[in-house]
Amino acid sequence: MPHPQEKRILFGWRDVEGIGGLKGYKDKGGYKAWMDLLKNKQPSEVIDLTKASGLRGRGGAGFPTGMKWSFVPNNLGKPKYLCVNCDESEPGTCKDREIVEHIPHQLLEGIGIACYAVGIQKAFIYIRGEMYEGYLSLKKAIQEAYEAGYFGKNIGGTDFELDVVLHRGAGAYICGEESALLSSLEGERGFPRLKPPFPAVSGLYACPTVINNVETLATLPPIFRMGVEEYAKLGTEKSKGTRMVSLSGHVNNPSNFEIELGQVDFKRLIEEFGGGMRNGKKCKAIIPGGASAPWLTMEEHGSVTLDFEAIAAAKSMAGSGAIVVMDEDTCAVGAALNLVEFFHEESCGKCSPCREGTQWLVQILHRIEHGHGKMEDLKLLDEVCESMLGKTFCPLGDSATVPVASSMKYFRDEYEHHIKEKCCKVGHGAKKAASV
Repeated sequence: MPHPQEKRILFGWRDVEGIGGLKGYKDKGGYKAWMDLLKNKQPSEVIDLTKASGLRGRGGAGFPTGMKWSFVPNNLGKPKYLCVNCDESEPGTCKDREIVEHIPHQLLEGIGIACYAVGIQKAFIYIRGEMYEGYLSLKKAIQEAYEAGYFGKNIGGTDFELDVVLHRGAGAYICGEESALLSSLEGERGFPRLKPPFPAVSGLYACPTVINNVETLATLPPIFRMGVEEYAKLGTEKSKGTRMVSLSGHVNNPSNFEIELGQVDFKRLIEEFGGGMRNGKKCKAIIPGGASAPWLTMEEHGSVTLDFEAIAAAKSMAGSGAIVVMDEDTCAVGAALNLVEFFHEESCGKCSPCREGTQWLVQILHRIEHGHGKMEDLKLLDEVCESMLGKTFCPLGDSATVPVASSMKYFRDEYEHHIKEKCCKVGHGAKKAASV
């Protein structure tokens, strides 16, 4: 059941009985928005309307969706492709999974709208291998859409045609990066590519390619159903509409919530939507946009609203919408180590700053965490981070430095306590780290 304070646009039909199937979706008016656009609007008009809605990408960067579509050239004499990034692998993020499992046809209708707007006749959905239920849900929905004439040739009695291919990944975090996703789709190892050229010009099979996140595309049908002007009234001047956030960590009610951008701050999100902190503990730190986002503290940033600009002004990023909450008993060093271990494990190894740098960060943090660190290690951590920032082939290396830099920025005293006292300052602080 939705939280009473949610602003449900994307998930407006989430709990409708039978909405996962074609009949249930059509009974509510599903596919009507796309068919109306297909028959009554030119592709360029659909792009302009998407721009007017203010919809920004929900995958992490927050780039305006309509503008992204407009970058795709029409004069290269090559086919154009849409790649749907459903490789949801950012720690703490689980919104795309809920979309594909419960409202798959809404995503498919969004794919249809995007493809018509850009003039694309083939779309690929790259879904994370572990999302097996979502894969089955989408597979069935795609089959239903083909049988009903929403995919294939002469869609809606027009000359527009569209084929949709569902592709399962193998669970590599790096394939969430758009160029690595393209490499994987082509049957190559999931390595990131050098940019430029950007995918809009040379993407899948060296052809113009649009890459959109699941939430972005699934938001399109509700926008066109309610009208772009009405949607644009929601949110802030620069962050329009609503978005899904995946709230997890030390809260009483972890869940996905759809909130109006700019109208909810972190304090309210945790206390009202999340049901407050578990066991009456205080909130220590917040990761506002997935593991790649710089940490914030409740003390300094509780009043920061959940929109792209406000979070950026706080020196972090909205990212994937994964909001992880840590309580006062969380060891900052241990939390940083846990995240860096993840990035080290998921590094593709293509470039040495990331391959070697993540290993160094793990080793240094591990010895500090277990009571074997030296004060010189703090300087060494800074140096390793400096050697990685901006010097890796893709953003994963930069992301790996974020937990270290953030935890040392706000909780340097915990690092020093680990080193000097050989034990943790919080949580299991009474236990000697060296004896663990």
